[in-house]
Amino acid sequence: MEKNLKTLDPAIFEIIEDEKVRQMEGIELIPSENYVSSAVLEAMGSILTNKYSEGYAGKRYYGGQVNIDRMESLAIERAKKLFGAEHINVQPYSGSPANTAVYFALLEYGDTVMGMKLDHGGHITHGLPISFSGKSYNFVSYGVNKETEIVDMDEVERIALECKPKMIIAGFSAYPRTLDWKRFREIADKVGALLMADIAHIAGLIAGKVLENPIPYCDVVTTTTHKTLRGPRGAMIMCKEKYAKAIDKAIFPGLQGGPHDHTNAAKAVAFLEALDPSFHSYCEQILKNAKALGNGLKKHGFRLVSDGTDNHLLLVDLNNKKIGGKEAEKALDEAGITLNKNTIPFDPNPPFTPSGIRMGTPAVTTRGMKEAEMEIIANLMNDAINNADKPNELSKIKEKVRKLCLKFPVPGIKI
Repeated sequence: MEKNLKTLDPAIFEIIEDEKVRQMEGIELIPSENYVSSAVLEAMGSILTNKYSEGYAGKRYYGGQVNIDRMESLAIERAKKLFGAEHINVQPYSGSPANTAVYFALLEYGDTVMGMKLDHGGHITHGLPISFSGKSYNFVSYGVNKETEIVDMDEVERIALECKPKMIIAGFSAYPRTLDWKRFREIADKVGALLMADIAHIAGLIAGKVLENPIPYCDVVTTTTHKTLRGPRGAMIMCKEKYAKAIDKAIFPGLQGGPHDHTNAAKAVAFLEALDPSFHSYCEQILKNAKALGNGLKKHGFRLVSDGTDNHLLLVDLNNKKIGGKEAEKALDEAGITLNKNTIPFDPNPPFTPSGIRMGTPAVTTRGMKEAEMEIIANLMNDAINNADKPNELSKIKEKVRKLCLKFPVPGIKI
């Protein structure tokens, strides 16, 4: 029981060490990924993982909770300072369970719900027919305008007036623009619907006060705690006080058992970090970097969906580059640049061989990279895509990537 990982399980130790090298020597552009601090890692790896804590602070089903209650209460207090919500539950294990809990709490099976189409930037929990959400509720989708590739709020209103949803979901996982929270609220009020915002991707940018906070407009808001918020993999639900009891009961005992106390402690640490003034500067730089990366790609003839970005992510249409998203992802991976293939609005190709790629700047910004590095990255990406079928050239590009990355250490990783 006292052996360290290297001694007890050298196979897993080796995998972790290899992943450490990959993270240090590669450019991470997946917009839902980031690097956590040493303090967040320390909390996640703490002995709090030994405790079982079904219930909530002051009302648990197991004894020995005095320290857990203090920790969870502190996490909630800090989250309220960040977002200004009336009630917050920090126990959800991840983003999809958090969304599921909201539906379970506030809807009946079969209710009509509106959500963004997956191939227009939405998430699987926003009504994908083969997902739990699509099978359990009558989802009606809205999307982006074909010309502007931006959500047409007049069309959202038309659909809402037609289908009279019980809930409208405003949120995304691959949409490079902002959402009009106020207009969503007005539409929801017109049809008597609840309004839910899923801010999983932009929670950090909202906490950092560089994007508008949807809390004043929404009945309930869900988010993950990683991505731009730069915490552990987990989630939380924020809502108006009148929905607090229903939300808490939906998490426990509705859908979950004991919370992951070690992860919730790491959430508390991440919230403290986000309350520091430096976090605002970090979020400002994320936006600057996203615009700089987009401009760098446009110089090489890449077409950006909606012609740019208002947040941390970019969606690129590769149709004019004569290469698919799957092939581009593979070539870039071999060159040490990680992103993901992605459908684009009105994509003529299927999801597994889509026409686009999705990327973002949270992780490279955490490393300290700025606009000048975004220009370099755009050049390296262009070179890799132009040499997708030339392994020797990709190896040369990978070495350039490695040299660039080693100038910017990864927080939490010791060499």
